[in-house]
Amino acid sequence: MEGLPDRQAADAVRGRIDLKYALSLELSDPGFDFTILSDFRARLVQGEAEHLLLDAMFALFKERGWLKQRQHQRTDSTHILAKIRAINRLMCVGATIAVALNSLVSWLGHWMT
Repeated sequence: MEGLPDRQAADAVRGRIDLKYALSLELSDPGFDFTILSDFRARLVQGEAEHLLLDAMFALFKERGWLKQRQHQRTDSTHILAKIRAINRLMCVGATIAVALNSLVSWLGHWMT
């Protein structure tokens, strides 16, 4: 998503709340070793499963109305970039709200009980 090398991507997952949220990880999750990313890509290609991942993505995009049947799709279109930007912003807002609420609960936890 951000064009990071494997090592930096793994470090980002360990240190950033928004990435943990996007991967459905607990905040205390220690993350993963960066070599797993290259191993995953190698296994996808070796098993010729990269098309399964792409097909699953296309099915989701069609289900949400981002792709239409039998039409020319432009991946550089402004509306596609705008939807991606909106999703990223929404994920960041959700992660920020979760952090704020967790901070309030830890700071004012005695009021919750």
